[in-house]
Amino acid sequence: MNTAATPSAAPIHTAAAADPVGFLRALYQVAVARALPAEVMAAHLPPPPDPARGRTLVLGAGKAGGAMAAAVDALWPADAPISGLVVTRYDHVPPAYLARPGRIEVVQARHPVPDEAGRAAAQRILGLTQGLTEHDLVLCLISGGGSALLSLPAEGLSFEDKQALNSALLKSGAAIDEMNTVRKHLSAIKGGRLAALCHPARVVTLTISDVPGDDPAIIASGPTVPDASTCADALAILARYGIAVPAAARAGLDSGAFETPKPGDARFAGHAVRLIATPQASLDAAAQAARAAGIAAHVLSDEIEGESRVVGQVHAALARAVARRGEPFARPCVILSGGETTVTVRDDGPRPLGRGGRAGEFLMGCAIALQGQPGVWALAADTDGIDGVEDNAGAVVTPDTLARAAALGLKPADLLDRHDAYGFFSALGDLVVPGPTFTNVNDFRALLVL
Repeated sequence: MNTAATPSAAPIHTAAAADPVGFLRALYQVAVARALPAEVMAAHLPPPPDPARGRTLVLGAGKAGGAMAAAVDALWPADAPISGLVVTRYDHVPPAYLARPGRIEVVQARHPVPDEAGRAAAQRILGLTQGLTEHDLVLCLISGGGSALLSLPAEGLSFEDKQALNSALLKSGAAIDEMNTVRKHLSAIKGGRLAALCHPARVVTLTISDVPGDDPAIIASGPTVPDASTCADALAILARYGIAVPAAARAGLDSGAFETPKPGDARFAGHAVRLIATPQASLDAAAQAARAAGIAAHVLSDEIEGESRVVGQVHAALARAVARRGEPFARPCVILSGGETTVTVRDDGPRPLGRGGRAGEFLMGCAIALQGQPGVWALAADTDGIDGVEDNAGAVVTPDTLARAAALGLKPADLLDRHDAYGFFSALGDLVVPGPTFTNVNDFRALLVL
């Protein structure tokens, strides 16, 4: 267990009384700790197969993949054969497992835009499915980020085409379920294909959800569950966002050659999917910690989606109503939410684009809308420890954020238009930088109103 991510109730109470930012940071740490694989894995592991007849193969991908592999390796009986391969994001292998690897190999690749290391890992994973029997058990460890990390193009599609389409989707403003509908139809391994290739072995998927609704078919593009979406759905999404479709991709989608295995396919009989950590569970843990400190907590939803800056404005309006009128919640309180917002990148001018992610844009929209409202603090951070592609998970907003920005000559609206939330909060010294957390239950947002 990462003890640094598990604060006790006493520091939270102290922060709530005298250090609002420290209080919010502590709640974030509680939310992350609730989703650590080492803390939640044991209750979900199936028994090993009869070692005289079968073996256990571990396959997986995602930002939590390294920590999930380490947890399985530590908990699996020493006398039960187990081996496998899991791919995770660069620098997302727990240091102890990196220094002393266990029985499950963990390799690293790039996220969110795939690289050759991810392609090679996906190819190796497919190779490991060969020769499985009905006596074998396949444990699939799936978490957010697995879609980019398991990047093996469908037959006839080049890896460069897959990279370009992934980059275009990330900039388009498409929701995560839309992006993954496209990804799974252009893949040789996602959209249920991995589990189908494991047939006739029994497959048990252990997954950490990073998507609104916790649908296993969306998490990491559902490599081990049947897919109800179609090639036509994928084409419609690409058209909706004006994304150029390479000729090979269009041909495969138009003809139906890239269709995924569907519900009812006999190859999925006897398979099981177990959610071991979810956004709601982490929000509930943070709410419980706040209440233990004497602060009322209200969880809005773990499924909030939409343009990040707009979602920030809506949260700000709610916090201002609480601060000014005591409605709809009484002060003091903390307002919590999760989900996955989007950032639509608009590069329509000569100015260079900045750096930032969903959490940063949420907070910039929130700060501008709060207008320096006294008594309101906010934190937004990604639970995987990385907001976009920078080194921060998110940032904090304080009642004097706009005043301090003005003193430094920063223009929030201009920086927001250039998607430079990182530059804005870095200049203010208000970034949240925990480093990789080795889990991923998506966005965490908390507004404290005193």
